[in-house]
Amino acid sequence: MRQRIKKTGRSGRKNRGAPDQRDRWMITYADLITLLLIFFVVMYAMSRLDTEKYDIVTQSLQATFQSGDSILEMGSGLTGRADTEKHKNPPSEPEDEEQASSSSGAGSESPDTEVKDPEVKDPGAAPMTSRELAFREQEAELSGFMEVIKQYVADNQLDEDIFISDEPQGIAITLSDRFLFDPGQADLKEGAAPVLGKLASLFQDLSATVSIEGHTDNVPVGRMSGYEDNWELSGGRAMSVLRFFLEEQNLNPDSFQYAGYADTRPAADNSTREGRQKNRRVEITVLRQLRAQQ
Repeated sequence: MRQRIKKTGRSGRKNRGAPDQRDRWMITYADLITLLLIFFVVMYAMSRLDTEKYDIVTQSLQATFQSGDSILEMGSGLTGRADTEKHKNPPSEPEDEEQASSSSGAGSESPDTEVKDPEVKDPGAAPMTSRELAFREQEAELSGFMEVIKQYVADNQLDEDIFISDEPQGIAITLSDRFLFDPGQADLKEGAAPVLGKLASLFQDLSATVSIEGHTDNVPVGRMSGYEDNWELSGGRAMSVLRFFLEEQNLNPDSFQYAGYADTRPAADNSTREGRQKNRRVEITVLRQLRAQQ
């Protein structure tokens, strides 16, 4: 009799646990119903021509999927990692304001007229807008500066000694050492004054920083040079050009910087005579950056 009671107890516990195993399908079923509900909401929103409501539903779904718990370990949300900035829709109110301002006529003198200028990228950030305008003004200056220098080089037939290029860092003017210096020396020749004087007259009105860099080939300096090595020679040549601008032309020293790079930044192959000639140079670059005081 005791054995029958024990068997009945075990079977009773087994029967109480069985419904829990059978009811697990309801979790999957509930998830399926939720996804179907979301699907039909999206389909309903897409069937309407109201784009504003569609944007609201889209943003809501994106926020739900991205902020939900991850299904897999080390995951982030239901959709994984996502760049929410790429999915942000622009607010509709600024667009309405732009349309209203454009339809009000060109004769309006309200402060918003300048803010809605298409060239201004961020109307809400006045400091950034003024800085961007300063860069645009500087770019116009550099463009005009480059055209004047090109014309000067062409008129004076200096194409073999002066090379001008528009680089990402600024307008680069490469001066060959043939008309600037004697071999192994850093003192300027008399024939270099007209060219450097022309550059100085243009630098005076620019709002950019001018970088002066001295370069040499890989041939060691001779004993008669007076300089220890190419590092000292390249720095001395850059300094000679800088002193001409500051002492002879009385330019603002805050607008200049200089450096000597020896043969570490060759422009051509040092194994040939022509390559070494190209490497012996002074590069004057009008940088694309505003001065500190601006």
